[in-house]
Amino acid sequence: MMNTRKFTVATAGAALLFGVTACGTQATGTGTGAAGSTVAPPAATAAGGDAYGSGTAAAGGATASGPLAVRDDAKLGSVVVDAKGFTLYRFDNDTASPSTSACAGDCAKTWPPVPAGSTEPGGVDASRVGSLKRADGVEQLTIAGWPVYRFAKDTAPGQTNGQGVGGTWFAVTPDGKKAGAQQPGTAAPGAGESDGAALPALSLAENGKLGKIIRDGKGRTLYRFTKDTAWPMKSNCEGTCLEKWRPAKLVDVNKVEGIDPKKLISYTRPDGTKQLTIDCWPLYWFTGDKTPGDTNGQGVGGTWFAVTADGKLAK
Repeated sequence: MMNTRKFTVATAGAALLFGVTACGTQATGTGTGAAGSTVAPPAATAAGGDAYGSGTAAAGGATASGPLAVRDDAKLGSVVVDAKGFTLYRFDNDTASPSTSACAGDCAKTWPPVPAGSTEPGGVDASRVGSLKRADGVEQLTIAGWPVYRFAKDTAPGQTNGQGVGGTWFAVTPDGKKAGAQQPGTAAPGAGESDGAALPALSLAENGKLGKIIRDGKGRTLYRFTKDTAWPMKSNCEGTCLEKWRPAKLVDVNKVEGIDPKKLISYTRPDGTKQLTIDCWPLYWFTGDKTPGDTNGQGVGGTWFAVTADGKLAK
């Protein structure tokens, strides 16, 4: 099974083309309007490179050669691993029908695509295993149509350090679904993922102590991290930080109320995911907020604060 497709980044509703250069040059990504931009395709496999399409060894120095396997993870259940036992992942920004990959450039360095032909179906139903042709001509393995990847920070077989990264990366199950108990979502009940009343994609909520603060379409308070920078625009919340502080997703400016849409710009994180920023500051929601309107993240560590309509810290 082979799918040929154009390599583009998905947009977030209406085209937003404003104020990009005001955020300076990013160290880890490219500032764009919230509609995103086309990204460069990953470098072609170098001679002597690993089986994941880079000129350096894949995470742990391993390459896949042989059948896929299914491993029972104590927390995630059944997950697909390659012949060396390394966990394979899928990306929410990709699509399965048709099979397309939205991970290129620096993203593909952090998440090396698994080449088709480097593995065999093995423990996965052969009817679910296929491939897509990437922009550089490399055939990438797919499971149930979803492109699959390794994670560079998995340095030993059996690790699942990529699970939940950016709220968009998940270990893949043998039937192509996201691993974990919550399907199709990612957060446990009460962690801020439940559907709330109909709200604008972004709006202001009146808080008795903090005044008017920004909330997302699910009623979750959005926060800024004082260790981030706006010039250049950069997020310093990575690794375990992302377990508690989830990057806010892009919004359609036609569904924003009380906030100047010109202040809303897209930030490309090191893993290739897009994060919403206001006045060049990355925005997050806090998994410790259990119900809409909670502000349990306010003042945490002296570095996390709710945000006002102009992008300033609410104090």
